[in-house]
Amino acid sequence: MKATVLRLYMHESRRFRGMLLYEWLLEHARKLGIHGGSAFRAVAGYGRHGVMHEQHYFELAGELPVVTEFIVSDADAERILALVRKENIDLVYACWPAEYSATSTALAPGSPDAPASPSPSPGGTS
Repeated sequence: MKATVLRLYMHESRRFRGMLLYEWLLEHARKLGIHGGSAFRAVAGYGRHGVMHEQHYFELAGELPVVTEFIVSDADAERILALVRKENIDLVYACWPAEYSATSTALAPGSPDAPASPSPSPGGTS
């Protein structure tokens, strides 16, 4: 199935309206009817300012990058980005075309056990 990967980048401690931003994004995407999304914490990374952030035993929490990712239809990617723009959230994001399927033949599109009309917006693992 054809899809779009949408990745939004932020610091793990960044907050919006009293919530961690990645939690806010996942929650509001779910309210939009998006069928799945995930947030991933980086081991290390740097952004546009060139400052390296790495996980160390004594490092203060909150400085590592987090990626919030959705594998969705083009329309759903635009809905998520429209929400981010409407809320004036300043983020770096990337999106690109992708294909998705399932390794289980029972779940793979076109298999006899697959749902008759698969969701246009593939979800996460839950």
